[in-house]
Amino acid sequence: MIKISSVFGNIKGDMFGGITAGIVALPLALAFGEQTELGAIAGLYGAIALGILAAIFGGTKTQISGPTAPMTVVSAVIIAEAVKTAGSVEAAMPIIVATFVLAGLMQAMLGIMKLGQYIKYIPYPVVSGFMSGIGFIIVITQIFPFFGFNSPSGGAYGTIKEIHRIPEIINIYSVLLAGLTIGIIYLFPKITKKVPSSLVALLVISIGAYFLIPVEAILRINSNGPIPTGLPAVHLDFFSAYLKWENLVVIAEYASTLAALGAIDSLLTSVVADNMTKTKHNSNRELIGQGIGNMAAGFIGGLPGAGATMRTVINIKTGGKTPISGVIAGLLLFAILMGLGSLVGHVPNAVLAGILITVGIGIIDYKSLRLIRNIPRTDAVIMISVLTLTVLVDLLAAVAAGMVLASLLFMIKASKIVEANSKTEPIGDFKPETPWKDEANISKISECVYIKHIEGPLFFGFTAGFQDLVKNLPKIKIIIIRMDRVPYVDHSGLYAMEDAILDLKQRGMEIVFTGLTGQPKIMFQKIGIIPNLVPKEQCFENIHSCESWLTEKMKENKTKNQ
Repeated sequence: MIKISSVFGNIKGDMFGGITAGIVALPLALAFGEQTELGAIAGLYGAIALGILAAIFGGTKTQISGPTAPMTVVSAVIIAEAVKTAGSVEAAMPIIVATFVLAGLMQAMLGIMKLGQYIKYIPYPVVSGFMSGIGFIIVITQIFPFFGFNSPSGGAYGTIKEIHRIPEIINIYSVLLAGLTIGIIYLFPKITKKVPSSLVALLVISIGAYFLIPVEAILRINSNGPIPTGLPAVHLDFFSAYLKWENLVVIAEYASTLAALGAIDSLLTSVVADNMTKTKHNSNRELIGQGIGNMAAGFIGGLPGAGATMRTVINIKTGGKTPISGVIAGLLLFAILMGLGSLVGHVPNAVLAGILITVGIGIIDYKSLRLIRNIPRTDAVIMISVLTLTVLVDLLAAVAAGMVLASLLFMIKASKIVEANSKTEPIGDFKPETPWKDEANISKISECVYIKHIEGPLFFGFTAGFQDLVKNLPKIKIIIIRMDRVPYVDHSGLYAMEDAILDLKQRGMEIVFTGLTGQPKIMFQKIGIIPNLVPKEQCFENIHSCESWLTEKMKENKTKNQ
């Protein structure tokens, strides 16, 4: 939650950041609402409720929240299915609201259960590719508004497909306004940095355009006309939707999808904000704040949403540093809802296009792109893959693919490292840190006793290599498996070890464990490797504690053979 002591610490920057982010959020909220059967106003309701409450209760100081593209796509499907089943939007509202409220509750529960902390395991190449991809998307999708026309449908890919049309639709006034906006944003900081240059550009160019240039304003693209004004209705009749089993199954399915999607979307934006502000967000608290905001949005018939990357970046770039900026952005949208929409109607599309182009250029990770030939090839592949998928396919699909690819490549690397450090040698060739007590006896049994060194986790990425190493052992009497440098064994590793021991026993070998402790020891005992396959008396604390046992064992074997 907001600490009162820090509320006014950056009030000027938060005012500028919140106002700019709120103005940019307005057309996006309306556009997202238009994609659903609830209409443009549902997007605005969601942006207000989520924007204010997620800022207050969330864990990312600079996050601006509201309806986002991934959340809107899923919400549109949910709404369409509910309307199809119920027959009308009014009849479907209990199911729709029930789904959105449950999604928010699930999201808050993810935070309460502290599952948000696992966002830190997203590798930097994934974050870098995602950030650069967002930057390219912003720049690409603003090309048409820059030249005076609405962006084609289909996002960045749709814009690229239609790029050949630009010479036919170019509007010199739009190019002039957008160019001047970009010029002010880059040049004004040379005069002073006390006032955000993007806000100066927004006000100066918008006022100038109003008096001097006839250009299409941002709200005039709204086919439904003026923005509705007044307080939204509160929907409290949704509890009845939970009473029917068939409804509950569908509601739970869609709500869980929205909760997971919103969590990933928000936390990725939090990571982007961290990279820009050099701060550290609280993932679990962010999920709680997003959940509270989405529940409130559902109560008033608004669309659910998440942390919005573009709006968050704009907030940061224009001075926002504390949650107050998010509250101000939400309050600005609320003021517009209450009747001030006509003022925003004079902001030209070209001005916003100029602002967004500079924002997109600013968040591309140039450092990683410049060093792409010098970073590890696997990291470069991950980064470029995520960037490409982000721009051409989908943000979450890109991150998912990047995580899978990063995990796969990491496992390959880890298994190769473990395999390279895991060797097998005759006991006579092994030079321990502390000399053997009976070096002569060790030399005598060298050809009959081998030591298998394992260094690193015994996991599914290494199991095939481990089994091959065991199969390649020569015909010997005893194999000592050193486990003191094995911190973890997974399910696959357990069965690989079990199969290897069974194979060795069939070949007439005795198995000895040394240094087996912690999780590996517990797991070996649970599945019966110890004592069913390897007796407890053949498990030793370290390599030297088994020396006397080896001597006695070899004497027994010698007696049997005589």
